[in-house]
Amino acid sequence: MPLPRFPIDVVMERVPIANRWVSEKWQPALVLPSGIPGPDLEARPGVPECLRDGPEGTQWRFTGFALELHRSEAEGYFLNLTAPQPRVFVLWRVFDDGEPSARPVLATVSYNEAARMMDGGEQVDSVALPPPVRDWMAPFVAEHYKPEAKKKVRRNDPFADDPGRDPRRRGL
Repeated sequence: MPLPRFPIDVVMERVPIANRWVSEKWQPALVLPSGIPGPDLEARPGVPECLRDGPEGTQWRFTGFALELHRSEAEGYFLNLTAPQPRVFVLWRVFDDGEPSARPVLATVSYNEAARMMDGGEQVDSVALPPPVRDWMAPFVAEHYKPEAKKKVRRNDPFADDPGRDPRRRGL
């Protein structure tokens, strides 16, 4: 079964910092919808385009990315959509083979997937979720997210078998 995909572009920015150890920091600036969603989209990163370059910073647009929705990640999508500020999570890395040095590798809208990537030591930052992407995700989450049934928790009472203990006389 083909996966639902939404084409996006990722804008990365270099921000100058007044610091004695580092002069700049890289971060994702925003994610832009770049086409019509469909199950047969192929994500092929294109040539980065410099949008702005100056003393106040640099921005690069990376084309050819796609957000994918997997049924197994429905809980992560639900958590994202119900959060006060829904996000797109961008995994990015620094490369030594050209300009720009910081480049996005993957984007996801699942809280759980982003957490696993961060647990694995990857650099993951988030940007605001564009409304068209949120509108595209909502029917998928409504169809595939099923909350786990609540289970009764029976607590272990280490003193339950103590004959000298009267539960009615607490605090004495």
